[in-house]
Amino acid sequence: MKTIKTLSYLVIVSLFFSCSQQKKLVEFSIKNTQDFERSFEIVEIKNSALKIDNINSIGIKDVKTGKLLVTQLVDTNGDGTMDELLFQPKIAAKTIANFEVVLVNETEKPKAADLCFSRFVPERTDDYTWENNKVAFRVYGPVAQQMIEENIKGGTLSSGVDAWLKRVEYPIINKWYKETLVDKTGSYHEDTGEGLDDFHVGVSRGVGGIAVKIDSIYYFSKNYTKWRTITTGPLRTSFYLEYENWDAAGNKISESKIISLDLGNNLTKFTTNIDGTNSISAGLTLHEKDGEVTRNNENGWVSYWQPHADSELGTAIIADKNTFKGFEKYDVKAKDLSNAYAHLQVKNNTVIYYAGFGWKKSNQFANKKEWEDYLTKFSKQINNPLEVTFK
Repeated sequence: MKTIKTLSYLVIVSLFFSCSQQKKLVEFSIKNTQDFERSFEIVEIKNSALKIDNINSIGIKDVKTGKLLVTQLVDTNGDGTMDELLFQPKIAAKTIANFEVVLVNETEKPKAADLCFSRFVPERTDDYTWENNKVAFRVYGPVAQQMIEENIKGGTLSSGVDAWLKRVEYPIINKWYKETLVDKTGSYHEDTGEGLDDFHVGVSRGVGGIAVKIDSIYYFSKNYTKWRTITTGPLRTSFYLEYENWDAAGNKISESKIISLDLGNNLTKFTTNIDGTNSISAGLTLHEKDGEVTRNNENGWVSYWQPHADSELGTAIIADKNTFKGFEKYDVKAKDLSNAYAHLQVKNNTVIYYAGFGWKKSNQFANKKEWEDYLTKFSKQINNPLEVTFK
């Protein structure tokens, strides 16, 4: 048997010539080695591995149930050709499940709402905002930075990550911006049952913004300068951000990243490309410093659980065991510069980590323990990925 990374030329050639002759193209299995069900993890099948003329014409069938799964096609490089197919299987604890790649008509594909969404927001200066059915975030662009530098009211100077606290599973980004900025019938700073934006970022790291530590000082970039939406859909949204080179005590730092958020997850994935340093620190703002910083070095996470208005809020950074190198509670007098930092190792100019939040008022997590249990489970998932094997 060959894994997805080593799919043999014999299988590829056979697959290529059989596409028009049979509905089933290839079989594969997915193994869950953990003692809990895996149901909100994306499996990616690369078109380069399948070598199919038209990836738009395939689907994924669960052999046990005979049902087609919801899939999403992604053009990762923006050249107009779909590069990979995403799906989200449900795999019971310590189980191997079997699947088939099959030819399907467009009408046969199961439909699902596009709950994973992101977009550039020119009507609110130049935010970039993203969400799924659990959480929402935003970051700030160059016009917002320029407004601050030119003393124009309404700007924002920050490379921190803002959290939008939502209480509903349906999309709220377009609705909240429209009500607040276009129709002026409401404000996303007020909770009318769907949630609100009352999470202060300032120059802090917010939920997962990065810094480079030199001696005892943390340095970080300004606002993003370029953006590109990669995909939105029922299973994942992802996009690209680029930053102007920035200085860390004489070291020139070059930074860009791909940010993605999958259905059902409270944590968004940051794949950061960075030059000029062999380590970074991803931070969580400490706000009023009235919460509790906890960490789990074994499972590679740092968390901050805090009172928040009339509720409570947990934020966190998670990375795999080979990336997570420790943490620091950085507490200073300067406004917004106190953060809980996860120290992360850069490898081949790349570092991958996850950051996100859980709001008690959304009824997703009742208390700090439930939030930390979720983080430990999520850590086990990223350190023990689902094993995909083609037959």
